[in-house]
Amino acid sequence: MNKPLYLFPLTFVAIISIYFFVFGENKTLEMIKDEYLYILSLIPISATFLYFKFKLKGYEIVDFNKNSNFSFQTTVMLFLVFQVVDYILEDGFIGMISQWFLYWVMGIIALLLMEIINYYKNYRLLRNSIK
Repeated sequence: MNKPLYLFPLTFVAIISIYFFVFGENKTLEMIKDEYLYILSLIPISATFLYFKFKLKGYEIVDFNKNSNFSFQTTVMLFLVFQVVDYILEDGFIGMISQWFLYWVMGIIALLLMEIINYYKNYRLLRNSIK
């Protein structure tokens, strides 16, 4: 099964390639700079993720998220709904694809937060079993 963590670099390259083709270099860099707060928020979230990952290294990790996974079909349907809304609200195709980078960053934040919650639950379970 494809892990979402491995798909994000591939989708980043695809999004940036489309942006350079459609918008050009200057507009692409401007659009990325507009999302700097979201990008900066990845730093503490990633640090927390790495903290728990290294703290639980060598221990068996229970997947508390296994019952909450969306199917691929559900994910595609949500993406299509957001694309239709963006097409209408952002004045057409150009406005619609300009939101893709924001969705990409939000996807990374959501994925990291789900993993952090899972690691935190494992950490608490381990801490309670040691006491």
